[in-house]
Amino acid sequence: MGRFSSMLDGLTRTFSTSKRRTSSRECSGKEAAEAMAKDAKKNEMILRSSGTVNVNGSNNFASVCSKKGEKGVNQDCCIVWEEFGCQEDMMFCGVFDGHGPWGHYVAKRVCNSMASSLLCNWQEMLVEGSVDEVDKKVNRVHLWQNSFTKTCADVDQDLERCRKIDSFCSGTTALTAIRQGDHLVVANVGDSRAVLATVSEDDCLEAVQLTVDFKPNLPQEAERIIECNGRVFCLEDEPGLHRVWLPYEESPGLAMSRAFGDYCIKNYGVISVPEVIQRNITSRDQFMVLASDGVWDVVSNEEAVEIVSSTADKAKSAKRLVDYAIRGWKRKRKGIAIDDISAVCLFFHNNQPSSHQIHPVATPK
Repeated sequence: MGRFSSMLDGLTRTFSTSKRRTSSRECSGKEAAEAMAKDAKKNEMILRSSGTVNVNGSNNFASVCSKKGEKGVNQDCCIVWEEFGCQEDMMFCGVFDGHGPWGHYVAKRVCNSMASSLLCNWQEMLVEGSVDEVDKKVNRVHLWQNSFTKTCADVDQDLERCRKIDSFCSGTTALTAIRQGDHLVVANVGDSRAVLATVSEDDCLEAVQLTVDFKPNLPQEAERIIECNGRVFCLEDEPGLHRVWLPYEESPGLAMSRAFGDYCIKNYGVISVPEVIQRNITSRDQFMVLASDGVWDVVSNEEAVEIVSSTADKAKSAKRLVDYAIRGWKRKRKGIAIDDISAVCLFFHNNQPSSHQIHPVATPK
């Protein structure tokens, strides 16, 4: 209980400090969270580009890489925030895959707002929760479940109200994760994927898929869409690729069943409700890969784990995986434009000493 109480006290003090720095008037939880995000960026605790995050003394080491495909502007975004919410044992990371004419703007907005919104909701629920009356571990599970669920609803509503971005026929996926000490939380909206690399009982490194790729043809997804009068089918020239369509129009043809934005189809079964997965990190768990479908369309879970684990320099692991996926597109998808490809490799047991924090790298043109 002491650790949980100290966390709460620390948050209260931090938010109070953020309020004083932001303005002399009382600051709301959202404004305080945004102020903390600005402070984190100023102190080089947030990475929003390709590079690495390796804070001295932290168990975490993150490698990030995002490369533009052949469809135009890169619509993928990534983020890693070490010491999330000024908590030394917490990290937030995410991959966002935009689609549609305004997809890159949608992905960037959701990427920028998700972390601060989650921090605000988590802090408010932490303060409101009666942690003395329930088991702390059970409470933590419910806390993160409710925080992510409310955050996704808030972010989607905020996006719909935004007049600067036309998200009626554009949207984004969001695959996000929190590491809080030995507790791992993954929240997924869309068809990006999280894969865990863990050592099996026979001492072999194996891949464990943590999330579901929310495609429209999944039974529970298709059932919801059809009940809402949406349609799910493949075009003749795209066999096996199921899309979501309006009742009486062959549009928009969304290739996923959950997304932020895409308000033209939101009344027909497409939702932004996240699937939230939680588990304890053990000494057998080595790292986790978060990646957009540009990776998983041509790379298996096992291949991804093998590529990352065999990379001698962890800082290059995400780039090596992304480059492997690019070669996979050229080999397996000839004649098809390469998708944008992004990956975050989060290592759980960092034994690489470092005096630096953030190392962004130049994004290829």
